[in-house]
Amino acid sequence: MQESNESTEQQRERDKQRQMDATRAKFADFSRRELKPRSVSPLKSGFVPMLIFWCVVMGVLYLSMTHFLKPTQTQVLSNGDLVIERARDGHFYAMGTVNGREAKFMVDTGASVVSVSEEFAQQAGLTGGTPTTFHTANGPLNGRMVQGVTVALGPVSVSNVRVGVGLVGGDNSDALLGQSFLSKFEITINEKKMVLRGRGVGWSL
Repeated sequence: MQESNESTEQQRERDKQRQMDATRAKFADFSRRELKPRSVSPLKSGFVPMLIFWCVVMGVLYLSMTHFLKPTQTQVLSNGDLVIERARDGHFYAMGTVNGREAKFMVDTGASVVSVSEEFAQQAGLTGGTPTTFHTANGPLNGRMVQGVTVALGPVSVSNVRVGVGLVGGDNSDALLGQSFLSKFEITINEKKMVLRGRGVGWSL
């Protein structure tokens, strides 16, 4: 009788073990099917459309800034005065030339000389000069000073201008229009424009 009871208990234990194994197998199968990491397409997740949207926005902003900061045509009044409109960023920009090469000037009444980059100088044929150190807001900057250069702003040309070579930053065609050119003019600035009136010597139309 005791042997029969032990056999029955063993059978029950085996049945319980089989049920537990079956339950584990079902749970494992469910986990593999339902809980496994799913790969989501970037298109479905919205990442790529969002990236395209921001690229378009940044492109539009860049084109808008380029348009608004593009130098306006320098006006020449009947009395010979030059008029430069103030840009939206508060500065004055104008097209001109340095030694015959086209330049996009930012007019800087606080700069002592006209300044260009070394790359611009090479392309404009500004060779030689005297080694010098420019003292800028960002610290000292090594460069060179070239004498006797012709600089034009619109139709107005000034000869024998000192040009500093060593400007850094900005586009290759960027240049600063400083006092080695501006000193030939009387300058009036108001809220909307800058007017340059020739002093009578050193410049020509």
